[in-house]
Amino acid sequence: MNEVKGAVRDGRIEIAIIGRVDSTNAHEVEEAIMDIASPNPGLPVVLDAEKLDYISSAGLRVVLRVKKTHPDMTITGVNSEVYEILDMTGFTEMMRVEKAYRVVSVEGCEEIGRGANGTIYRIDQDNVVKVYNNADALADIQHEREVAKVALILGIPTAISYDVVKVGESYGSVFELLNARSFSKILAKEPDKLDWCVKEYVDMLKKIHGTLVPAGKLPDMRETAVSWAAFMKEHLPEKAGEKLCALVEAVPHDDHMIHGDYHTKNLELQGDEVLLIDMDTLAVGHPVFELASMYNAFIGFSEYDHEVIKSFQGFDFDTSVSFWNKVLAAYLDTEDEARIREVEDKARVVGYTRLVRRAIRRGGLDNEKSRAEIELWTKELLELLERVDSLVF
Repeated sequence: MNEVKGAVRDGRIEIAIIGRVDSTNAHEVEEAIMDIASPNPGLPVVLDAEKLDYISSAGLRVVLRVKKTHPDMTITGVNSEVYEILDMTGFTEMMRVEKAYRVVSVEGCEEIGRGANGTIYRIDQDNVVKVYNNADALADIQHEREVAKVALILGIPTAISYDVVKVGESYGSVFELLNARSFSKILAKEPDKLDWCVKEYVDMLKKIHGTLVPAGKLPDMRETAVSWAAFMKEHLPEKAGEKLCALVEAVPHDDHMIHGDYHTKNLELQGDEVLLIDMDTLAVGHPVFELASMYNAFIGFSEYDHEVIKSFQGFDFDTSVSFWNKVLAAYLDTEDEARIREVEDKARVVGYTRLVRRAIRRGGLDNEKSRAEIELWTKELLELLERVDSLVF
């Protein structure tokens, strides 16, 4: 059976092609498409291929002729077989082609990670899916896949995403993690391995920070941090706000990699290999920005309510503080307490800036607990700004 159906909706021409398009029916299919498209020159055309089973070279030439009169063309809902044809023949480079997405449910699945943009669930023994918070997440997924590819090429061990799926009203990216355990779970269930986790965690961190990224391949975290400081300037006393902006702006540009959300849920042990996951925050920048994010993950978020770390990472606040202190000492390769606290203070300036901004933007001033957190973090930030004169170390 072959059928072409279409209509003009929301300023675009939507045409569904059902069945097969080959030499036996290509002329009729073209006529049907043109009957729908021709009265509306210039409008974008969306070809719905969800029920298109096969397309031959004759059908591809139909698509090319339609594109000549309607250059803005998208083909959606393409099954794997048809997508392979379009990809091999170069059509995926000439126009936007969207594959049909397998539907996956995460109901009852174990949550193994949570980041700024999504949550990672184990969907079976071998695979996990990262479900994005944004319902229109295809651009986010493409970004994460691209930056993860950059990291992999540069030698960072990471899980490889191989499938994009539909999860409820959003989208997800599936990747393989064979019987992997997060460092959070190891710390929670095997506290005697804390020192081992510290070593492996720091080894990976140094590998990340030692990786030079070709210009333009990753976002610049310094630019983001400058915008955080500019926001906070409106919520601090004038001199403090000006100093904060000056401190952040004085951090030099750095083309070395940072993860951006480097905590123990985003490090997985698979067999005897440590893998980095949740790569959407990957960037370049000075390590102070990384340490700020780490401080928030292990202490800052839980500073007012120590139970937060338990629900977030699975281990208690004392373990988190101990882990952070050991990590910072190992990363700096020193036992000098004054040096450790000096660098920690620099990270805390950026960390509190980010925490307060985040809380305010999420309506925290209207919530009693969040207001108390904002007051605590702001007080700490103001005290730090009185003595910290550089964020560089």
